[in-house]
Amino acid sequence: MKKLLTGNSAVSLGVMLCRAEVISAYPITPQTTIVEELSEIVADGRLKARFIRVESEHSALACVAAASASGARVFTATSSHGLAYMHEMLHWTSGSRLPVVMVNANRAIGSPWNIWCDHSDSLSQRDTGWVQIYCQSAQEALDTVIMAYRIAEQVLLPVMVMEDGFFLSHTSEGVDVPDQKEVDSFLPPYKPRFKLSPQDPHTYNIMADPSMFINFKHDAQQSMEQAKKVIARVDREFKGHFGRGYGIMGNVRMADADVVLLTMGTVASTALEVVDAFRKRGKKVGLCRLRMFRPFPAEEIGKILSKAKKVAVLDRDNSLGAGGIVAQELKAALYGAAKKPRVFEFIAGLGGKDITPEDIGEIFDYAMSHPGPNGGPVWMGVKK
Repeated sequence: MKKLLTGNSAVSLGVMLCRAEVISAYPITPQTTIVEELSEIVADGRLKARFIRVESEHSALACVAAASASGARVFTATSSHGLAYMHEMLHWTSGSRLPVVMVNANRAIGSPWNIWCDHSDSLSQRDTGWVQIYCQSAQEALDTVIMAYRIAEQVLLPVMVMEDGFFLSHTSEGVDVPDQKEVDSFLPPYKPRFKLSPQDPHTYNIMADPSMFINFKHDAQQSMEQAKKVIARVDREFKGHFGRGYGIMGNVRMADADVVLLTMGTVASTALEVVDAFRKRGKKVGLCRLRMFRPFPAEEIGKILSKAKKVAVLDRDNSLGAGGIVAQELKAALYGAAKKPRVFEFIAGLGGKDITPEDIGEIFDYAMSHPGPNGGPVWMGVKK
């Protein structure tokens, strides 16, 4: 069924279709309408679930982590400072190998206060052991929530699904909402391998001495590496069921591209228009959208970019003292490659500032006209 939905509404319907059993969250802009709509869905009986109100984001994740440990399929959502407040529980959730699914509506981290989009909130949590997937459209947000449960429940790691605040969370698009029976055939009821139960006792979060702790982390690392194959397989299976697939990266106009723009999230839609305009002028440019950030697809991205001469990385974030986070990850991934393009770093769109077609055109022009990067990242749109 086709519906006109915001990204947040698409997420809410996706959670309903997945038959989540426990939902807990604390409101924060621009995530709030996700859980507001879910509270209505639970209240009017469309979803048989427990909706638990709590006093903070830390408690929201603690609540669903406990429910997940008890064998329930769970969901929560947050943004920005709410995600930062969850930091301790992010580690506990992944370390406990709980298949929690959470949506983060990307929003800048203060100070100064800002409620608009950039990726600094989720990328600052990149080392907490969560799978991270970044969406471009409301359709992809709905579909990715459904896939996230399959992924999390197979690899026993939590999955964080990202949607750009306001650009995606509050923008209405046409969305194909699948039938409940179709989703049920793709996502069967959750059957936990381990759960807290008086009839079958297990212990979570034991004290691990130095001889054991490394084994837990090594097992989690192996599962994160396995997640690459699981994400790709689940995506193929989803396409077989619903006719839509996204892969781990979206690549367009790449066959003969000398200069490739690498980015994440909704700005890829704008970038595609610029790529096509440059192509009409005979410029060999391409676009690579990084969809899966954790686990980082180092080998896959190396193959895709091996024929390009230059890569312009557009980061909607910044790590103070280092530069764009995606650019740093890319350079690390390419370090040992026999054939590697020159990497140009650009930082734009912080705090929700528009990234216009003109900005992206300037990025392409800069990369094409310079033989190599000049020091650190180029900051776009800074007032002088």
